[in-house]
Amino acid sequence: MAENSSNWKDSLQSEESFRDFITQYFKEHSQLTGMYDIPSYYEHYTVRLDSKEGIVITLETGVTPTGSGSVAPLPFKQKESMSIEDFRKLILHKKFADSDMSLADVFQTVAGVPSSDEQNKS
Repeated sequence: MAENSSNWKDSLQSEESFRDFITQYFKEHSQLTGMYDIPSYYEHYTVRLDSKEGIVITLETGVTPTGSGSVAPLPFKQKESMSIEDFRKLILHKKFADSDMSLADVFQTVAGVPSSDEQNKS
């Protein structure tokens, strides 16, 4: 993904070029996945492009059992859909394009998954 770090920012200049970039990205990568795991908690997300729903972000969160007899509650799964143009506007509004973030970092932030930097600060 690093090879496209400036390309995705350049594509934000127009709706059409961002749509083309995202469409091409998901032709090359069927989905983008990420995770945040600590000993007691986890968040896993996937991002994919659907021809009807647009960008689909699925987030699964759960608690990791901590003892030999403990039972973890069922994970919570959440699905969010947005158009490519809504995603472009969100990036522009949140000023992600101004920071030194990769497209994967932006998807992670939109999904609500903490970064590994935030994990290290805890």
